[in-house]
Formats: sequence, structure tokens, C-alpha cells
Amino acid sequence: MNESRLYKVSFINQDKVYEVFAKQVYESDLYGFLAVEEIVFGSQSEVVIDPSEEKLKAEFDSVKRSFIPFHSVIRIDEVKKQGVCKIKNYEGGNNVAAFPSASKGDSSK
Repeated sequence: MNESRLYKVSFINQDKVYEVFAKQVYESDLYGFLAVEEIVFGSQSEVVIDPSEEKLKAEFDSVKRSFIPFHSVIRIDEVKKQGVCKIKNYEGGNNVAAFPSASKGDSSK
């Protein structure tokens, strides 16, 4: 496997769009999930610190491998150089609706 490969993975998590850079991305043995390993963050020596990247660093600090549901993945790009990991607000299109789920107050049961 080529060590120089780097992937930008964009996915939706709790009404936010996460953009992370990882060295390994592959179909997981867990059915319906994408495995993302070796998430890469910016250099500690940088003067400007992005708060959303710091939040991602804290969230994925002790994570060895993250499993992302396929239906949450927006896009995967193989990139030449690393950018800034970030969290953005999800602004879904008008033709996209949330998958229906049963709630506690659902009287149809």
C-alpha cells in the first residue's frame, strides 16, 4: 500500500458536515460502514489555530478507527496535500428529507 496516499472524507454527523483527512479509508467488515483510520491534523507549530479543527482533534484524539455509515458519506477525494479539517453546518437541499424514525410519542405501535 502506498504510504503517501491521503484522503479527504466528508460526512454528515449530527446535522454537521465533518471534513477530515485520513491515510486509510476502506469498506469495513461491519456491513454498511466505511472505516477511516489514521486521521491527520494540522501541525502544532502553526500560529493560527482553527477552533473547528481543535474540536475535531479533541473528538478523535483517542480514536484508532472510526466507522462511518455509508449513507452519511458525502464524498471521498484522494488529495495531494493536506488541508484543514473542519466542521461546517449542514445546509441540506430542498429535495432531501430525513429518514423517518419512530419517536417516543409515536402512537402507531
